[in-house]
Amino acid sequence: MEKYYSMRQANREVKDEKEIIYIIRSCDVCRLALNDDGYPYIIPLNFGLKVENGKILLIFHSALEGKKMDLIQKDNRASFEMDCNHALQYFEDKGYCTMAYESVIGRGRIRILSEEEKFDALQEIMNQYHGDEKAYFNPAAISRTSVYCLEVEEITGKRKNPK
Repeated sequence: MEKYYSMRQANREVKDEKEIIYIIRSCDVCRLALNDDGYPYIIPLNFGLKVENGKILLIFHSALEGKKMDLIQKDNRASFEMDCNHALQYFEDKGYCTMAYESVIGRGRIRILSEEEKFDALQEIMNQYHGDEKAYFNPAAISRTSVYCLEVEEITGKRKNPK
């Protein structure tokens, strides 16, 4: 796994892939940044996670058309960010606040999934939110849904533990 950038406080960097996967599984929103004529277009999305042949895949779904799909068709490069386990800490005697958290950022390329790949990919999204429960989703929605994955090329985890 490659680093996305050098972290100023190296003691907060999470390098172990299993820990990064744990953080991803703890998050409930992934912010996807797409290229929009020189500006980032950022969207909060529900997501699924699949690790396949040592490669991390983030899976998303949406309508078949719209701005997001237009941008992906123009340029499939994307960045992402997710964070979780927030804990505000206030030290009144010092007049100081800080936030404990875990986060993951990275980048990669988006691939639109074929009709044959959609069912399993949508099941991964369900797994993110329902864990080991096999939650039902209506397969009739598959044909009206665009499903795509971000094939992660670079990723970095970060953790700031509570004081």
